[in-house]
Amino acid sequence: MALAAIGFCGLSASAETAMKEGADTLATLLNELEVVANRATSKTPVAFTNISKEELLEHNDGRDITYLLQATPSVITTSDAGAGIGYTSMRIRGTDGSRINVTANGVPINNPESHNVYWVNMPDFASSLRDVQIQRGAGTSTNGAGAFGASVNMITDAPSETSYAELSGAYGMYNTNRETLRVGSGMLGDHWSFDARISHLGSDGYIERATTQLWSYFGQAAYKSYNTLLRLLAFGGKEKTYMAWDYASKEQMEKYGRRYNPCGEYTDSQGNRAYYSDQKDNYIQHHLQLLLSQHIGDLFHLNAAIHYTGDDGYYDQYKTNRTLVEYGLLPYLDANGETIKKSDLIRLKKNRNHFGGGSVSLNFRDHRWNASAGVAVTDFYGHHFGQVKWVRNYIGELDPLQPYYDNNGHKFDINTYIRANFNINRLLSVFADLQYRHIRYTIKGESDNYDWNTGAPALLNIKEIWNFFNPKLGVNFELDGHRAFASWAVAQKEPTRDNFTDSDPAHYPKSEYLNDFELGYSYSGKIFNVGANLYYMKYKDQLVATGELSDTGNPLSVNVPNSYRMGIELQGSVKPAVWFDWNINMTLSRNRIKNFTEYIYEDEWTNPISIDCGDTPIAFSPDFILNNAFNFHVKGFDASLDSRYISKQYMTNAHNDEAMLDAYFVSDLHLAYSFHKIGGIKELKLGFSIYNLFNEKYFNNGYAGAGYYVENGEKIIYRYSGYAAQAPTNVMATITLKF
Repeated sequence: MALAAIGFCGLSASAETAMKEGADTLATLLNELEVVANRATSKTPVAFTNISKEELLEHNDGRDITYLLQATPSVITTSDAGAGIGYTSMRIRGTDGSRINVTANGVPINNPESHNVYWVNMPDFASSLRDVQIQRGAGTSTNGAGAFGASVNMITDAPSETSYAELSGAYGMYNTNRETLRVGSGMLGDHWSFDARISHLGSDGYIERATTQLWSYFGQAAYKSYNTLLRLLAFGGKEKTYMAWDYASKEQMEKYGRRYNPCGEYTDSQGNRAYYSDQKDNYIQHHLQLLLSQHIGDLFHLNAAIHYTGDDGYYDQYKTNRTLVEYGLLPYLDANGETIKKSDLIRLKKNRNHFGGGSVSLNFRDHRWNASAGVAVTDFYGHHFGQVKWVRNYIGELDPLQPYYDNNGHKFDINTYIRANFNINRLLSVFADLQYRHIRYTIKGESDNYDWNTGAPALLNIKEIWNFFNPKLGVNFELDGHRAFASWAVAQKEPTRDNFTDSDPAHYPKSEYLNDFELGYSYSGKIFNVGANLYYMKYKDQLVATGELSDTGNPLSVNVPNSYRMGIELQGSVKPAVWFDWNINMTLSRNRIKNFTEYIYEDEWTNPISIDCGDTPIAFSPDFILNNAFNFHVKGFDASLDSRYISKQYMTNAHNDEAMLDAYFVSDLHLAYSFHKIGGIKELKLGFSIYNLFNEKYFNNGYAGAGYYVENGEKIIYRYSGYAAQAPTNVMATITLKF
């Protein structure tokens, strides 16, 4: 819930004393309250990882946030263009992005219909972040779509106390480049401050034609007084990205090379292979947030937020050999008198969204209680429509922008919770979190799927109401650096828009139900830290990826009645000297569907045949993940060698070795040197990175499916797959100047 957890979680006795020392100290404290209380702390019985601003900036050369978080436990990243810029995504504990709750300052970022975060719409957002916390599992109550694998909680930069200016740039292979300017006023009149950023990123991509042009901005105006912090934020992005999400089969790669991109391909009038130059995704997104943090007396803290997100964009796609009636066009007679029912065409798939809401919470803390209660309300309206702008050799009346589908989605969400942590004594505390969500969702209009039974676009008339009660209970123990916790949590989640519009009509999507059991231990010492977390996530009607993609590149999912994810996450670090530290984490897991049935269709959800597969691995859920980092710091010189190993992943749930991503091991080398106080420059930092140091040829994403045809009365099953090839060894140089 938007800022719902902000409060007294981080307020210690020493902090209370500090509050009385002056307005500047209090302003800093209010910032800390925003960060800490919205999240898990050492007393919260959940598995979490904090990533500081310094850690984010250390490797920030323009790659998406997903790639800056990939060294954290149980995280896997993917890139359509193959180089970490453009369309990227991440999975945590095997769950995809539509089941990872993402917030910025407590405000939901996930699209309410798709439940996804399209990071390409938020380029270089990491340059404006103060830090990030990842909660794995159900986590604490939050606003937006339910967390079925993890929550990613981002906090933007605090208002700066001093003025500054910063210019940074990067350039590397595949014409990858980044230019960023950040400025801040510092405190004006002891109360006001202003911060701003503007960025541009571009890349040709490793995959052919997977070009990306991205622009983004961030602005903040803040007012501080002794007990008040008021912030107005505006941030957003504009992207133009050539499609690369169709991937390529291994047969195509053998014929055309690893960088082959089938998107936009067609045969020209001379019979030659050609590519449509505007096969691109075009999108603009804007976010507005008004955030209030108000201290009330010694024990209470009030938080409130109003937010709005507006976005608008479209796909521009060349489609070959399409049936004309699916696009509202009549067959026509060509010059030879032959009836033409199919032809190449160019279509536009458009989307306009409005998403807004507000929240308020009240927080209480004394020496034994840390309690919060809050409510958030959001409302979403999405307009989806399609147009045809060109048809090859068409004879007949054609609107310059021929409409062929039009529908609207509306989603109302009210979310309320009460949460408390009670210190039984100095060692032991108990935790309870009770959340209620009420959701109303409708889709009305014509679908982009054609109904051959009626001879018209399929009609959408979806009306759904969900009421979810999500309790969470836990106990936490702390003593001299040792911490142990146990927790149980319930999470429930509604289906996405695609689950309704692109799924098998005979298998209507259901909401999901999760019981999450966690048991953790950690020790923090001066030289080394260790930790272990056991989890068992038992699902009812989990929506798992089938391995197939929709017509617009989105993964298709299907409910499975009985499934689970279980594993152990191990972490360790050692710092034997000031100039060296070693960090390592690994996840060993077992992700299974019980008694899975594979359905194979003759054509678009018709005439299915079923195959009982027994217990099978869940798609895109590796059994072993390893991250390792050796870091060196000698005066102004920094070096790190980061490595990650991902075991094999099946791309379908049928346990088929023909649809599998092989295991891969990838290492990156980062070098940097900082010069201080050169003329009028406070700091000059030069960096150089070698990605995929050992030139691993690997795929980190893909799709797979199956169908059948009838020959001589026999049903012949065929299988197909595509793979997202990733860049071999490549380099990137960076420069940052701080004034």
